[in-house]
Amino acid sequence: MSKNFYITTPIYYPSAKPHMGHAYSSISADVIARFKRLQDYKVFFLTGTDEHGQKIQKAAEKEKKTPLEFCDQISKIFLDLCSILNLSNTDFIRTTEKRHYDTVQHLWNLLQKNDEIYLSKYSGWYSVSDEAFYSQDEIEEVDGIKRNIASGSPVEWVEEESYFFRLSKWTEPLIKFYKENPDFIQPESRRNEVVKFVESGLKDLSISRTSFNWGIPVPNDDKHIMYVWMDALTNYISATNYFSKENNNNFWPADIHIIGKDILRFHAVYWPAFLMAAKINLPKKVFGHGWILSGEEKMSKSKGNILDPIEIINEFGLDELRYYLMKEVIYGQDGKINLENLKNCINSDLANNIGNLSQRIITILLKKFDGRLPAIKNLTQIDKNILETNDSKFVNAMNSLELHNYVRQIVNFASDVNKYVNDEEPWNIKRNSNERIANILYVVIESLKKIFILLHPIMPEKSENFLKCLSIKKEDITLVNFNKKLEIGLEITSPGILFKKIL
Repeated sequence: MSKNFYITTPIYYPSAKPHMGHAYSSISADVIARFKRLQDYKVFFLTGTDEHGQKIQKAAEKEKKTPLEFCDQISKIFLDLCSILNLSNTDFIRTTEKRHYDTVQHLWNLLQKNDEIYLSKYSGWYSVSDEAFYSQDEIEEVDGIKRNIASGSPVEWVEEESYFFRLSKWTEPLIKFYKENPDFIQPESRRNEVVKFVESGLKDLSISRTSFNWGIPVPNDDKHIMYVWMDALTNYISATNYFSKENNNNFWPADIHIIGKDILRFHAVYWPAFLMAAKINLPKKVFGHGWILSGEEKMSKSKGNILDPIEIINEFGLDELRYYLMKEVIYGQDGKINLENLKNCINSDLANNIGNLSQRIITILLKKFDGRLPAIKNLTQIDKNILETNDSKFVNAMNSLELHNYVRQIVNFASDVNKYVNDEEPWNIKRNSNERIANILYVVIESLKKIFILLHPIMPEKSENFLKCLSIKKEDITLVNFNKKLEIGLEITSPGILFKKIL
């Protein structure tokens, strides 16, 4: 292992069961984490649940449970989803854990010591659903109900004593930081949105509440609990035991926070400001992906348009869903789930292209060479062109977080190999000598090895099943072995039908 790499998903708010949007965030983060492991990084991949706040308290009351009982039940569903989605996360944090409680209180004390917090009175518009404060120009009235313009969530006028964070003080330092670190917020459209918001001027932020009690108490003032976003954002350092003397993992600062675009302001404005004020290094990147839409709208419990990822997995397969989401949704933009497109994607890309290629080539290998990888000599330039495909364009696509292009390049490579097979006809013994057939099979087997190593972050189970047929163990699925040639004489077994066509 040469380097550390720390990646996080949002920590999910367990006021309801997970939907496709949660799955999309987690799968995309998992793909990046797995690719970094291909590159021989030591990866710390964090996900979890954000379990405090008024919305949780109200949901628990509705279920006639204590907030913790309610969180225990819903959080387990999110924890189980990690297994269902085959995530490779190394940690799962809950904001009700002691390690998090201690970290948040430590951060508060640090900010207070640095004179970044003061006591005053808050009055303004607050959304329970978004757990966010909004200014007057962010509010509109629809059918007699005041709502936030962006989210559509109802807001209520709140007046109460509150502790404030001196956010206004950090307006200019944040603008300077964004200019000096142009890649900190991605994609660029999100960066422009944040810069415009901060340049308009920041107001001090209310960071405590007294109207409910489900949260982490403010140190030395138990009638106040901390604003849920100050609590929640701190999870990223809680998981690294940042303030502990035993913290020797060197994972902070995070390399990337993967988030949905609706929580961009919290991660790209409030979180950096908290860290600057506490004199803690900032994360290297915040990437705000788009929404998975149901029709033309974002999925939400209140709209009743939730797509259940588990139902789709049960019908079409997990790796197939992972593949579809990563290829068909442009990373950073909104995307729609279309079941007809999903079927076509499975049938065309996976069954007809990659699956059929692997099946027919290994069938010829078993029949012609007893399943042994043949020796090669007198390669043609066409052979060499296919054989010399390197990993650079795939690495560049992933490093640029163009997950969709990464997958499409794999498909293009597989299509090139398929064309090569169709043109060279290794089954045609009248046209080709044994030496020529051996060369073709060798080139294709090497190419299939590369294809499935590249597919591993996207489709780990299917890739491992195929690579096992080449005697490549799970721990050996790396870019080192992408570039390392298979041994002549290697015994190769059939993977069977990798991808079933959807009728």
